[in-house]
Amino acid sequence: MQQLRRLGTGIGWRPEIAEAVERMPGIDWVEAVAENVCPGHVPESLLRLRERGVTVVPHGVSLGLGGADRPDASRLTALAERAEALGSPLVTEHIAFVRAGGPLTASPLLEAGHLLPVPRTRDALDVLCANVRAAQAALPVPLAVENIAALISWPGEEMTEGQFLYDLADRTGVHLLIDVANLHTNHVNRGEDPSKALDELPVEAIAYVHVAGGFERDGVWHDSHAHPVPEPVLGILADLASRVAPPGVLLERDENFPEPAELERELAAIRRTVTRARARATVGAGTRGGVTYAPTPPKAITGDGVVPDPGAAGRPEHAAAAPVEVPTGAEDAARQRLALAQAALLSALVAGTPAPEGFDRVRLGVQARALAAKRADVVAKVAPELPEILAEVYRPAFLAYAQGHPMSGGYRRDALDFAEHLLLAGLPESAETRLLREWWLERSGPAPLSRRPGARLARATRRVLLGR
Repeated sequence: MQQLRRLGTGIGWRPEIAEAVERMPGIDWVEAVAENVCPGHVPESLLRLRERGVTVVPHGVSLGLGGADRPDASRLTALAERAEALGSPLVTEHIAFVRAGGPLTASPLLEAGHLLPVPRTRDALDVLCANVRAAQAALPVPLAVENIAALISWPGEEMTEGQFLYDLADRTGVHLLIDVANLHTNHVNRGEDPSKALDELPVEAIAYVHVAGGFERDGVWHDSHAHPVPEPVLGILADLASRVAPPGVLLERDENFPEPAELERELAAIRRTVTRARARATVGAGTRGGVTYAPTPPKAITGDGVVPDPGAAGRPEHAAAAPVEVPTGAEDAARQRLALAQAALLSALVAGTPAPEGFDRVRLGVQARALAAKRADVVAKVAPELPEILAEVYRPAFLAYAQGHPMSGGYRRDALDFAEHLLLAGLPESAETRLLREWWLERSGPAPLSRRPGARLARATRRVLLGR
């Protein structure tokens, strides 16, 4: 496993808090959502941070390494371009699937618009390992992959999260981005013990750590990235830091941004948590989630890299874990089985088809409503004119639309499809309807306007149909 340099303490860079981040003391590095950075037009704020020596790491959200399909070459190229444009020492993505269907299942391609959990099975692990290797080969810098939060559990899982991550790192050499907030989410929603997960993790493979907030409603924890970091999440961070000095720790916040002073207080609490846990680890006692314990000996870190634990491969619970090359035929069969399972789940979540056998139908309903709500929120961000035009009608209209219209082409396409759906549904003529029609026509046609007679005729036909 390639050694990575230490990162220190960082914060997720978002345009809404860009100026505040630049002024914050003690920021060693930042993480930017890869899909929101254009290599030829890097935001000035990120350029200024880089000039000051602040490391910038691109964090991808759309690759879908846990999906049944092989990674899309164009998405890998885009991620590589962003790493090079930002001078990044590594890139990160998620252990998740974000789309399903398509040729492997002879069914329409569906987009989740969200990170969904992969089943912890041998099939899913074989496919994930192959996809991670393909990504590693295409990227100019090391890759780290993140554990995700989930509302739902797959039936018939064969491994715990820690075992799944251990085998993934062992077979591919990939680094891990451990999100302690996601461990807390999975503790509340799926009854998984964060300390047990940390016991099983190859902590020497950790590239850095995410810390974030959320909220609980009706017994379900929502990983919102829009609320303060709760004490249980800091407790899991302390548990992790008692085992290994994390090379980097980053505070994530995606919306509902507080005053900069509040973010600085959260960063200070994160630093204190790590410092105290490391100090306790050196004297032979620590705290895991508020319970005194005899700590696992911390992994050594020297220089700029993480030193692998020489005894890790011999742990009894992982004695069978070793580099595994899955024959091509077996891998193809695993992809087919995984594709069918993921398509059935995603179709139930976004297209209203029956829940696959073995899933908790109540939890699937919670997840389906969360996906629809997120679609409405993101469409409102990428097409802010829609909530301006439709006002209080926007959200209920979009949620009703989402029930029968799965997303298939990304959020910008989703915004256009939603507007077209409303216009074709026969809205009463009004100033709002005219504004919506103009907005849709301006964005749905070729740009610049094509001079080809066929294209002009198609555009004129749309105008006539929508004007009726």
